[in-house]
Amino acid sequence: MHKILPNQLIPVITQKPGETNKTELESREALIAVISDKNPLSAWRPIPQYRRLRDMLKKRKINQLYSQTRLNTQSNTAVYLASSPKKDSSCFEKLSFAGKLVKHAMADKPRNLTLYVADSSNTDSEILAKSLISALIAYQFKMPEYKSSKSQSPRLKKICIAGLKNRIDISRTIAVAEANNLARWLTALPPNKLDAENYVEAIKYLSKKNNWQFEFYNQEKLKQLNAGAFLAVSQGNPIPDAGIVRLSYRPKKNMPPEVALVGKGIIFDTGGTNLKPFRSMLDMHHDMAGSAVALATIQAITDLKAPIAVDCWLAITENLLSNQSYKSRDIVTASNGTKIEVIHTDAEGRMILADTLSLAGKEKPEVILDFATLTGSCVTAITDRYSGAFSNKNTLNELVIHAGVNSGARVWPFPLDKDFDEDLKSDIADVLQCSTGGSGDHIQAARFLKRFVPKSTPWIHLDLSSASRSGGLAHIPTSVTGFGVRFAIELLINHLDDLKSARGDSSG
Repeated sequence: MHKILPNQLIPVITQKPGETNKTELESREALIAVISDKNPLSAWRPIPQYRRLRDMLKKRKINQLYSQTRLNTQSNTAVYLASSPKKDSSCFEKLSFAGKLVKHAMADKPRNLTLYVADSSNTDSEILAKSLISALIAYQFKMPEYKSSKSQSPRLKKICIAGLKNRIDISRTIAVAEANNLARWLTALPPNKLDAENYVEAIKYLSKKNNWQFEFYNQEKLKQLNAGAFLAVSQGNPIPDAGIVRLSYRPKKNMPPEVALVGKGIIFDTGGTNLKPFRSMLDMHHDMAGSAVALATIQAITDLKAPIAVDCWLAITENLLSNQSYKSRDIVTASNGTKIEVIHTDAEGRMILADTLSLAGKEKPEVILDFATLTGSCVTAITDRYSGAFSNKNTLNELVIHAGVNSGARVWPFPLDKDFDEDLKSDIADVLQCSTGGSGDHIQAARFLKRFVPKSTPWIHLDLSSASRSGGLAHIPTSVTGFGVRFAIELLINHLDDLKSARGDSSG
């Protein structure tokens, strides 16, 4: 295992479908039981002290987590009971419910536990069980820590799913949860641990492990490709270790790329010549979250052996302040020939993505999906509960919403009308990097990026305003959320044909 990659095993997950009994449910240190007072008595009987718990549930008559229902059985099994959420609860609500319940149960640090999800006409038990598994995998994962004395607390090692009538397929749940942990881990790494060299080497390690084709476009190669937008940002780095990584996953040989994933990998962002103030710079090692999500997405697709030919493009550099840093009013030329007038050096994300999107587009993928912590404007517009989406095909907006609802990773599309280009008109170049005003910068950034995507290729840009959220989001307990992995897998596994069919649609 590479030194900066996580080396943690998820708990062993087993299933005992069909009838169960009290002895089986008491065989673990903890029992999480999700059940409705409308369940038949036969569903309640296996639960230790079920009469007492059922009475408690009936008295409250509301669907929420009850922390006071933690009970110890004679075998010292801790029982955590929650009323089933309503059947029409959204995926996000089910994940949030699972996160709250799992947080309560994991506070006692059990080494093994049982999930008892009783079949009921009032809830989708399979989806709820998968939500709880997702939450447990997220909560048991230890984020990077560098304390001199590390805690040796017991870790969750075994999970048993009981109560369901039939065995369920949880392979996708596990693959996505592990990929989400990878994205969280990489995003949280300190900037002196995840420097460009280490990041590229770790990606190279993963490529060998997963049999991906690996190619690194270093700065000399990018000069040959006239990638002036990327190089404008990276020229301020004291060490010339920046570049663009291309990974290729092919389920069959000689397949052309169907999907191009593109990720912004600014591993630290000072703002450059337009230096950020202290608080704005404090967590700028998170500015590579887009690349972590793209990398985690191709990892999940590989683990699932999905029949999708994927290229993954990762733009990796720092944005530093030095005597070589690019400046306001510089004129730079991108690899597709576009002349850009630089306005603000802290708008570096769109610069490195411009060349990366252009290179990805030249390989003629059928769909392009990019991820970036691009603008503070998106957080202002939609908060950190959602992420913003933009597309060059108007018909994809409804699909974007649908995929967000189904995955529990909520996104919302923004307009991308042509008249927004008026704010990016330059007197001396083809386009301004950004406007001098601050309003609608997330929209202007997307209009800028659209110039570097082939017109006929369906393209979705995600501005990851929910990549970080204090207290976590849904079932994710940490401020670094890994947001985007669940959405991308839902979109690519379940809706790839819909994405491809938008190729003939008029551009937005």
